[in-house]
Amino acid sequence: MTSVQWTVLGCGSSGGTPAIGCNCPTCSSGDARNVRTRCSAYVRIGEQGLLIDTSPDLRQQALREGITRVDAVLYSHPHADHLNGIDDLRAFCYVKRGPITLYGNDFTLDNIRRRFDYALAPPSPVWDKPVLLTETVSAPFSIGGGTVTPIPLRHGAWPCLGWRIGNTAWLTDVSEIPDSSIALLQGLDTLFLDCLRPEPYPSHLHLEASLHWAQRLAARQTWLIHMTHQLEYHALTAQCPAGVSVAYDGLQLPAENLED
Repeated sequence: MTSVQWTVLGCGSSGGTPAIGCNCPTCSSGDARNVRTRCSAYVRIGEQGLLIDTSPDLRQQALREGITRVDAVLYSHPHADHLNGIDDLRAFCYVKRGPITLYGNDFTLDNIRRRFDYALAPPSPVWDKPVLLTETVSAPFSIGGGTVTPIPLRHGAWPCLGWRIGNTAWLTDVSEIPDSSIALLQGLDTLFLDCLRPEPYPSHLHLEASLHWAQRLAARQTWLIHMTHQLEYHALTAQCPAGVSVAYDGLQLPAENLED
């Protein structure tokens, strides 16, 4: 058996919470569950460490959670709040003295190749920059003895990816789940699901839509992620039906055993 464990590094939207210059109930809350760094997750599969996205808060998140090993990154899409922490991968390359593989669709990886071409070069003797490899994926593949399944989604006009490992799926920044992807999301124990704000938004699920998809996908437990400061932890929890909860930074799922 291979074990897998998920940790929520960040469940905030692009601005993070507290938001700069705001004194709303969420931003002024003394509850740590209302402090949200930009959206990302860490998944340990056996001995392998995976990131989902590299948020601008990656260094802070890694130090907070004691993360010292990253072998791969699963990218959802190339918006800055999910990509621009890519330079912080340098520290993990330095620790392991080896490259990190980036997985994603062509849309995302082409963006990375254009913007961060210096990180795709061979290592220097002093490992002074990230050393990254890119691999386009469109079908399940194996990491560390576990199967990783990319889930095609739409984020407004952009093609993005969710990720399923075992019976857990991470769907951030999504406005549409194609019928073909619904079939890849059956039998989930845990679903992490985009829930931007109370009101509709063109490229994200809002609260009503998130609760609709939580019911339709019928995971045993759904956790809401990628939230703005318009969603206060306790107020939102009171609106959630059974089986739906509000995620928070540092949330860690119990380890799951994957079948070989």
